[in-house]
Amino acid sequence: MIATEPFEANGRTYRPPGRPIVVMCLDGCADEYLSAALIRHRMPHLGAMILRGYRGMVRGALPSFTNVNNASIVTGVPPSQTGISGNFFLDPGTGDAVMMNSSAYLRCGTILAAAAAAGRKVAMVTAKDKLCSILSHGLDEAQAICFSAEKANEAKQATHGIGDVEQMVGCQTPPIYSAEASVYVFRAGAALVAEGRADLLYLSLTDYVQHKHTPESAEALDFLADLDEQLGRLLELGAVVGATADHGMNAKNKIEGQPNVIYLQTLLDERFGTGHRVVCPITDPYVKHHGGLGSLVCVHVDAATPIEKVAAWIGELDGVTEVHDRQAAARRMELPPDRIGDLVVLSGRDVVIGITPGDHDLGLLEGGLRSHGGRYEDMVPLLLSEPLNDAYRAKAACDPRNFDVFDFTCNGGTG
Repeated sequence: MIATEPFEANGRTYRPPGRPIVVMCLDGCADEYLSAALIRHRMPHLGAMILRGYRGMVRGALPSFTNVNNASIVTGVPPSQTGISGNFFLDPGTGDAVMMNSSAYLRCGTILAAAAAAGRKVAMVTAKDKLCSILSHGLDEAQAICFSAEKANEAKQATHGIGDVEQMVGCQTPPIYSAEASVYVFRAGAALVAEGRADLLYLSLTDYVQHKHTPESAEALDFLADLDEQLGRLLELGAVVGATADHGMNAKNKIEGQPNVIYLQTLLDERFGTGHRVVCPITDPYVKHHGGLGSLVCVHVDAATPIEKVAAWIGELDGVTEVHDRQAAARRMELPPDRIGDLVVLSGRDVVIGITPGDHDLGLLEGGLRSHGGRYEDMVPLLLSEPLNDAYRAKAACDPRNFDVFDFTCNGGTG
Protein backbone atom coordinates (compact mmCIF):
# COMPACT_ATOMS: atom_id res chain seq x y z
CA MET A 1 0.00 0.00 0.00
CA ILE A 2 1.37 3.41 -1.02
CA ALA A 3 0.88 6.17 1.54
CA THR A 4 -1.36 9.05 0.39
CA GLU A 5 -1.05 11.23 3.48
CA PRO A 6 -0.64 14.91 2.48
CA PHE A 7 2.58 16.54 3.58
CA GLU A 8 3.88 20.09 3.80
CA ALA A 9 7.24 21.54 2.77
CA ASN A 10 8.20 25.22 2.81
CA GLY A 11 4.64 26.49 2.89
CA ARG A 12 3.20 24.16 0.24
CA THR A 13 0.99 21.13 0.76
CA TYR A 14 1.52 18.11 -1.45
CA ARG A 15 -1.23 15.53 -1.99
CA PRO A 16 0.33 12.67 -3.93
CA PRO A 17 -1.89 9.98 -5.42
CA GLY A 18 -1.50 6.35 -4.38
CA ARG A 19 0.80 5.59 -7.28
CA PRO A 20 4.58 5.83 -7.67
CA ILE A 21 5.66 9.45 -8.14
CA VAL A 22 8.76 10.03 -10.28
CA VAL A 23 10.15 13.53 -10.72
CA MET A 24 13.06 13.97 -13.12
CA CYS A 25 15.62 16.68 -13.65
CA LEU A 26 16.86 16.31 -17.23
CA ASP A 27 20.17 18.10 -16.71
CA GLY A 28 20.96 20.59 -19.46
CA CYS A 29 17.98 19.50 -21.56
CA ALA A 30 16.90 22.56 -23.48
CA ASP A 31 13.53 22.08 -25.17
CA GLU A 32 15.28 21.97 -28.56
CA TYR A 33 16.67 18.54 -27.68
CA LEU A 34 13.21 17.14 -27.05
CA SER A 35 11.78 18.71 -30.20
CA ALA A 36 14.59 17.30 -32.34
CA ALA A 37 14.02 13.81 -30.96
CA LEU A 38 10.22 13.93 -31.08
CA ILE A 39 10.05 15.17 -34.67
CA ARG A 40 12.34 12.30 -35.68
CA HIS A 41 10.20 9.77 -33.77
CA ARG A 42 13.05 8.87 -31.43
CA MET A 43 11.00 9.33 -28.23
CA PRO A 44 7.66 7.55 -28.78
CA HIS A 45 6.97 7.05 -25.05
CA LEU A 46 7.51 10.73 -24.32
CA GLY A 47 5.37 11.64 -27.31
CA ALA A 48 2.49 9.50 -26.05
CA MET A 49 2.97 10.81 -22.51
CA ILE A 50 2.66 14.47 -23.41
CA LEU A 51 -0.31 13.83 -25.71
CA ARG A 52 -2.14 12.54 -22.66
CA GLY A 53 -0.51 14.86 -20.16
CA TYR A 54 1.22 18.20 -20.58
CA ARG A 55 4.23 19.84 -22.23
CA GLY A 56 5.14 23.45 -21.61
CA MET A 57 7.93 25.82 -20.71
CA VAL A 58 8.91 27.10 -17.27
CA ARG A 59 11.45 29.51 -15.89
CA GLY A 60 14.34 28.08 -13.93
CA ALA A 61 16.33 29.66 -11.13
CA LEU A 62 19.33 31.89 -11.74
CA PRO A 63 22.19 31.27 -11.97
CA SER A 64 21.14 28.52 -14.37
CA PHE A 65 23.52 25.99 -12.80
CA THR A 66 23.07 22.45 -11.50
CA ASN A 67 23.31 22.84 -7.72
CA VAL A 68 21.16 25.98 -7.68
CA ASN A 69 18.29 24.43 -9.58
CA ASN A 70 18.39 20.95 -8.08
CA ALA A 71 18.22 22.51 -4.62
CA SER A 72 15.22 24.59 -5.66
CA ILE A 73 13.47 21.66 -7.33
CA VAL A 74 13.68 19.42 -4.24
CA THR A 75 12.52 22.23 -1.93
CA GLY A 76 10.00 24.00 -4.15
CA VAL A 77 11.45 27.45 -3.42
CA PRO A 78 13.94 29.88 -5.05
CA PRO A 79 17.63 30.27 -4.13
CA SER A 80 16.82 33.16 -1.80
CA GLN A 81 15.28 30.53 0.49
CA THR A 82 17.49 27.53 -0.23
CA GLY A 83 20.69 29.52 0.24
CA ILE A 84 22.29 27.70 -2.71
CA SER A 85 23.65 30.43 -4.99
CA GLY A 86 25.95 28.39 -7.23
CA ASN A 87 28.08 25.30 -7.49
CA PHE A 88 30.92 27.34 -6.01
CA PHE A 89 31.05 30.54 -3.94
CA LEU A 90 33.22 32.75 -1.76
CA ASP A 91 32.37 31.86 1.83
CA PRO A 92 32.01 35.20 3.65
CA GLY A 93 32.84 33.53 6.96
CA THR A 94 36.25 32.28 5.87
CA GLY A 95 37.06 34.22 2.71
CA ASP A 96 37.74 30.91 0.95
CA ALA A 97 36.23 29.89 -2.39
CA VAL A 98 34.51 26.55 -1.78
CA MET A 99 32.21 24.02 -3.41
CA MET A 100 28.58 24.36 -2.34
CA ASN A 101 27.91 20.61 -2.30
CA SER A 102 27.19 19.98 1.36
CA SER A 103 23.68 19.91 2.79
CA ALA A 104 25.09 22.19 5.51
CA TYR A 105 24.61 25.07 3.05
CA LEU A 106 20.90 24.31 2.55
CA ARG A 107 18.69 26.67 4.56
CA CYS A 108 15.35 24.89 4.34
CA GLY A 109 13.87 21.42 4.40
CA THR A 110 13.19 19.30 1.32
CA ILE A 111 10.05 17.87 -0.21
CA LEU A 112 11.79 14.49 -0.11
CA ALA A 113 12.28 14.57 3.66
CA ALA A 114 8.69 15.69 4.18
CA ALA A 115 7.43 12.87 1.96
CA ALA A 116 9.47 10.30 3.89
CA ALA A 117 8.06 11.59 7.17
CA ALA A 118 4.56 11.13 5.73
CA GLY A 119 5.24 7.48 4.96
CA ARG A 120 6.39 7.51 1.35
CA LYS A 121 9.27 5.26 0.32
CA VAL A 122 11.67 7.91 -0.94
CA ALA A 123 14.65 7.44 -3.24
CA MET A 124 17.04 9.82 -4.97
CA VAL A 125 19.28 8.69 -7.80
CA THR A 126 21.67 11.18 -9.34
CA ALA A 127 24.23 10.92 -12.11
CA LYS A 128 26.66 13.29 -10.38
CA ASP A 129 27.73 12.27 -6.91
CA LYS A 130 28.14 15.92 -5.90
CA LEU A 131 24.36 16.27 -5.47
CA CYS A 132 23.82 13.46 -2.98
CA SER A 133 24.55 15.46 0.15
CA ILE A 134 22.18 18.32 -0.73
CA LEU A 135 19.37 16.02 -1.85
CA SER A 136 19.54 13.82 1.24
CA HIS A 137 19.27 16.79 3.62
CA GLY A 138 17.13 15.88 6.60
CA LEU A 139 17.14 12.16 5.78
CA ASP A 140 19.15 9.15 6.87
CA GLU A 141 19.66 5.72 5.34
CA ALA A 142 16.73 4.34 7.34
CA GLN A 143 14.35 6.84 5.71
CA ALA A 144 15.47 6.94 2.08
CA ILE A 145 17.72 5.57 -0.62
CA CYS A 146 20.28 7.96 -2.09
CA PHE A 147 23.12 7.09 -4.46
CA SER A 148 24.74 8.27 -7.67
CA ALA A 149 25.41 6.51 -10.94
CA GLU A 150 28.92 7.92 -10.71
CA LYS A 151 29.63 5.86 -7.58
CA ALA A 152 26.93 3.20 -7.75
CA ASN A 153 29.42 0.45 -6.95
CA GLU A 154 30.29 2.20 -3.66
CA ALA A 155 26.72 2.36 -2.32
CA LYS A 156 26.21 0.57 0.97
CA GLN A 157 23.12 -0.14 3.02
CA ALA A 158 24.57 1.61 6.05
CA THR A 159 25.32 4.87 4.24
CA HIS A 160 23.10 4.96 1.13
CA GLY A 161 20.07 2.91 2.14
CA ILE A 162 20.94 0.31 -0.49
CA GLY A 163 23.90 -1.95 -1.13
CA ASP A 164 23.22 -3.97 -4.26
CA VAL A 165 22.83 -1.29 -6.90
CA GLU A 166 24.71 -2.97 -9.74
CA GLN A 167 22.86 -6.22 -9.17
CA MET A 168 19.50 -4.43 -9.05
CA VAL A 169 20.16 -2.37 -12.18
CA GLY A 170 21.83 -5.22 -14.05
CA CYS A 171 24.69 -3.00 -15.23
CA GLN A 172 28.10 -2.01 -13.96
CA THR A 173 28.79 1.52 -12.75
CA PRO A 174 29.18 3.78 -15.81
CA PRO A 175 31.84 6.46 -16.38
CA ILE A 176 30.55 9.90 -15.39
CA TYR A 177 31.70 11.36 -18.73
CA SER A 178 29.23 9.29 -20.73
CA ALA A 179 25.64 9.24 -21.91
CA GLU A 180 25.21 5.97 -20.03
CA ALA A 181 25.58 7.77 -16.68
CA SER A 182 22.16 9.37 -17.22
CA VAL A 183 20.55 6.27 -18.70
CA TYR A 184 21.78 4.37 -15.64
CA VAL A 185 19.82 6.76 -13.41
CA PHE A 186 16.61 5.95 -15.29
CA ARG A 187 17.36 2.22 -15.21
CA ALA A 188 17.87 2.41 -11.46
CA GLY A 189 14.65 4.37 -10.99
CA ALA A 190 12.64 1.81 -12.93
CA ALA A 191 14.22 -1.02 -10.94
CA LEU A 192 13.43 0.67 -7.61
CA VAL A 193 9.77 1.06 -8.60
CA ALA A 194 9.52 -2.46 -10.03
CA GLU A 195 10.92 -3.99 -6.84
CA GLY A 196 8.73 -1.88 -4.58
CA ARG A 197 11.71 -0.22 -2.91
CA ALA A 198 10.53 3.32 -3.63
CA ASP A 199 7.27 5.07 -4.46
CA LEU A 200 8.46 8.70 -4.53
CA LEU A 201 11.64 9.19 -6.56
CA TYR A 202 13.79 12.06 -7.65
CA LEU A 203 16.04 11.29 -10.62
CA SER A 204 18.71 13.82 -11.64
CA LEU A 205 20.79 13.33 -14.79
CA THR A 206 24.05 14.75 -16.12
CA ASP A 207 24.44 17.17 -19.03
CA TYR A 208 27.45 15.44 -20.57
CA VAL A 209 25.68 14.91 -23.89
CA GLN A 210 24.30 18.45 -24.11
CA HIS A 211 27.71 19.97 -23.35
CA LYS A 212 29.25 18.01 -26.23
CA HIS A 213 26.51 17.67 -28.84
CA THR A 214 23.86 19.78 -30.57
CA PRO A 215 20.18 18.79 -30.45
CA GLU A 216 20.18 17.38 -34.00
CA SER A 217 23.34 15.31 -33.60
CA ALA A 218 23.22 11.53 -33.83
CA GLU A 219 24.75 11.27 -30.36
CA ALA A 220 22.04 13.41 -28.75
CA LEU A 221 19.24 11.62 -30.58
CA ASP A 222 20.57 8.18 -29.63
CA PHE A 223 20.89 9.30 -26.02
CA LEU A 224 17.32 10.55 -25.83
CA ALA A 225 16.06 7.37 -27.46
CA ASP A 226 17.77 5.36 -24.72
CA LEU A 227 16.20 7.57 -22.06
CA ASP A 228 12.81 7.15 -23.71
CA GLU A 229 13.05 3.37 -23.44
CA GLN A 230 13.50 3.65 -19.66
CA LEU A 231 10.73 6.25 -19.46
CA GLY A 232 8.47 3.69 -21.08
CA ARG A 233 9.32 1.21 -18.32
CA LEU A 234 8.36 3.73 -15.64
CA LEU A 235 5.06 4.52 -17.34
CA GLU A 236 4.26 0.82 -17.70
CA LEU A 237 4.80 0.47 -13.96
CA GLY A 238 2.02 2.99 -13.39
CA ALA A 239 4.21 5.90 -12.30
CA VAL A 240 3.00 9.48 -12.33
CA VAL A 241 5.88 11.27 -14.04
CA GLY A 242 6.92 14.90 -13.91
CA ALA A 243 10.06 16.18 -15.60
CA THR A 244 11.87 19.46 -15.99
CA ALA A 245 15.47 20.65 -16.41
CA ASP A 246 17.89 22.59 -14.28
CA HIS A 247 19.04 24.70 -17.23
CA GLY A 248 19.30 24.78 -20.99
CA MET A 249 22.46 24.81 -23.10
CA ASN A 250 23.97 27.07 -25.77
CA ALA A 251 27.09 27.17 -27.90
CA LYS A 252 29.55 29.74 -26.55
CA ASN A 253 31.95 30.09 -29.45
CA LYS A 254 33.23 32.66 -31.89
CA ILE A 255 32.50 32.24 -35.59
CA GLU A 256 35.97 30.74 -36.01
CA GLY A 257 35.11 28.02 -33.47
CA GLN A 258 37.15 29.07 -30.42
CA PRO A 259 35.39 29.60 -27.06
CA ASN A 260 34.05 33.15 -26.75
CA VAL A 261 35.44 34.14 -23.34
CA ILE A 262 35.64 37.39 -21.41
CA TYR A 263 38.53 36.94 -18.96
CA LEU A 264 37.15 39.40 -16.46
CA GLN A 265 39.82 39.07 -13.75
CA THR A 266 42.51 39.87 -16.29
CA LEU A 267 40.63 42.91 -17.51
CA LEU A 268 39.88 44.16 -13.99
CA ASP A 269 43.53 43.84 -12.99
CA GLU A 270 44.58 45.80 -16.05
CA ARG A 271 42.04 48.57 -15.49
CA PHE A 272 41.84 48.90 -11.70
CA GLY A 273 44.82 46.98 -10.32
CA THR A 274 44.76 43.89 -8.14
CA GLY A 275 42.47 43.43 -5.16
CA HIS A 276 39.25 42.47 -6.94
CA ARG A 277 38.17 38.84 -7.18
CA VAL A 278 36.09 37.11 -9.84
CA VAL A 279 34.33 33.89 -8.79
CA CYS A 280 32.82 31.52 -11.37
CA PRO A 281 29.82 29.84 -9.68
CA ILE A 282 29.69 27.16 -12.39
CA THR A 283 32.91 25.64 -11.01
CA ASP A 284 32.52 21.98 -10.07
CA PRO A 285 34.52 18.73 -10.43
CA TYR A 286 33.27 18.10 -13.99
CA VAL A 287 35.66 20.41 -15.83
CA LYS A 288 35.48 18.45 -19.09
CA HIS A 289 31.89 19.64 -19.38
CA HIS A 290 32.53 23.38 -19.35
CA GLY A 291 36.09 24.22 -18.27
CA GLY A 292 34.71 26.27 -15.39
CA LEU A 293 33.19 28.75 -17.86
CA GLY A 294 29.58 29.92 -17.65
CA SER A 295 27.51 32.99 -18.43
CA LEU A 296 27.26 34.39 -14.90
CA VAL A 297 30.00 35.35 -12.45
CA CYS A 298 30.28 37.17 -9.13
CA VAL A 299 32.76 39.98 -8.57
CA HIS A 300 34.07 40.91 -5.13
CA VAL A 301 35.28 44.49 -5.42
CA ASP A 302 38.28 45.83 -3.53
CA ALA A 303 37.13 48.12 -0.72
CA ALA A 304 39.25 50.99 -2.03
CA THR A 305 37.39 51.18 -5.36
CA PRO A 306 33.81 52.46 -5.69
CA ILE A 307 31.53 49.59 -6.68
CA GLU A 308 29.53 51.88 -8.98
CA LYS A 309 32.66 52.74 -10.96
CA VAL A 310 33.56 49.07 -11.47
CA ALA A 311 29.97 48.18 -12.37
CA ALA A 312 29.73 50.93 -14.98
CA TRP A 313 33.01 49.87 -16.58
CA ILE A 314 32.08 46.17 -16.70
CA GLY A 315 28.71 47.07 -18.20
CA GLU A 316 30.47 48.61 -21.22
CA LEU A 317 32.42 45.43 -22.08
CA ASP A 318 31.43 43.68 -25.30
CA GLY A 319 29.44 40.56 -24.49
CA VAL A 320 28.25 41.69 -21.06
CA THR A 321 24.45 42.04 -20.91
CA GLU A 322 23.74 42.77 -17.23
CA VAL A 323 25.58 44.05 -14.17
CA HIS A 324 23.78 44.19 -10.82
CA ASP A 325 24.96 45.18 -7.39
CA ARG A 326 24.39 42.77 -4.51
CA GLN A 327 20.98 44.02 -3.44
CA ALA A 328 19.63 44.38 -6.97
CA ALA A 329 20.82 40.89 -7.91
CA ALA A 330 19.28 39.41 -4.77
CA ARG A 331 15.96 41.09 -5.51
CA ARG A 332 15.76 40.56 -9.26
CA MET A 333 17.18 37.02 -9.35
CA GLU A 334 15.90 35.75 -5.98
CA LEU A 335 19.40 35.12 -4.63
CA PRO A 336 20.75 35.00 -1.06
CA PRO A 337 22.61 38.33 -0.73
CA ASP A 338 25.28 36.97 1.62
CA ARG A 339 26.34 34.28 -0.86
CA ILE A 340 26.93 36.34 -3.98
CA GLY A 341 29.46 39.03 -4.89
CA ASP A 342 29.37 42.79 -4.66
CA LEU A 343 28.44 42.55 -8.33
CA VAL A 344 26.72 39.85 -10.38
CA VAL A 345 27.61 39.92 -14.08
CA LEU A 346 25.79 38.11 -16.91
CA SER A 347 26.86 37.68 -20.54
CA GLY A 348 25.23 37.16 -23.91
CA ARG A 349 23.85 33.96 -25.36
CA ASP A 350 27.12 33.03 -27.08
CA VAL A 351 29.53 34.38 -24.45
CA VAL A 352 31.03 33.05 -21.21
CA ILE A 353 32.92 34.87 -18.48
CA GLY A 354 36.10 33.51 -16.93
CA ILE A 355 38.84 34.55 -14.53
CA THR A 356 42.19 34.53 -16.39
CA PRO A 357 43.40 32.29 -19.24
CA GLY A 358 45.51 30.37 -16.73
CA ASP A 359 42.46 29.49 -14.63
CA HIS A 360 40.68 27.60 -17.42
CA ASP A 361 42.16 24.67 -19.31
CA LEU A 362 40.29 24.84 -22.60
CA GLY A 363 42.16 21.77 -23.82
CA LEU A 364 39.89 19.67 -21.61
CA LEU A 365 36.82 20.66 -23.60
CA GLU A 366 37.54 18.28 -26.49
CA GLY A 367 35.99 20.60 -29.05
CA GLY A 368 33.91 23.76 -28.96
CA LEU A 369 32.32 25.07 -25.80
CA ARG A 370 28.66 24.56 -24.95
CA SER A 371 27.67 25.96 -21.58
CA HIS A 372 25.03 27.75 -19.49
CA GLY A 373 24.52 29.93 -16.44
CA GLY A 374 22.72 33.06 -17.66
CA ARG A 375 19.26 34.14 -18.72
CA TYR A 376 19.58 32.50 -22.13
CA GLU A 377 19.51 29.08 -20.45
CA ASP A 378 16.82 29.63 -17.80
CA MET A 379 13.75 28.62 -19.86
CA VAL A 380 13.31 24.84 -19.69
CA PRO A 381 10.64 22.20 -20.37
CA LEU A 382 7.95 21.00 -17.99
CA LEU A 383 6.57 17.56 -18.86
CA LEU A 384 3.76 15.73 -17.07
CA SER A 385 2.24 12.32 -17.65
CA GLU A 386 -1.24 13.29 -16.37
CA PRO A 387 -3.72 15.84 -17.73
CA LEU A 388 -3.83 19.04 -15.71
CA ASN A 389 -6.87 20.04 -13.68
CA ASP A 390 -8.40 23.49 -14.17
CA ALA A 391 -6.41 25.17 -11.38
CA TYR A 392 -3.08 23.95 -12.69
CA ARG A 393 -3.91 24.72 -16.31
CA ALA A 394 -4.38 28.30 -15.14
CA LYS A 395 -1.13 28.16 -13.18
CA ALA A 396 0.73 26.82 -16.23
CA ALA A 397 -0.48 29.82 -18.23
CA CYS A 398 1.12 32.29 -15.80
CA ASP A 399 4.80 32.15 -14.75
CA PRO A 400 5.45 28.59 -13.54
CA ARG A 401 8.95 27.69 -12.38
CA ASN A 402 10.97 24.52 -12.76
CA PHE A 403 10.87 24.18 -8.97
CA ASP A 404 7.07 23.86 -9.19
CA VAL A 405 7.49 20.41 -10.74
CA PHE A 406 6.71 18.44 -7.55
CA ASP A 407 3.66 20.63 -7.01
CA PHE A 408 2.40 19.99 -10.55
CA THR A 409 3.17 16.27 -10.35
CA CYS A 410 1.55 15.67 -6.94
CA ASN A 411 -1.30 18.17 -7.08
CA GLY A 412 -1.94 19.06 -10.71
CA GLY A 413 -3.54 15.91 -12.11
CA THR A 414 -7.20 15.37 -12.87
CA GLY A 415 -7.29 11.93 -11.24
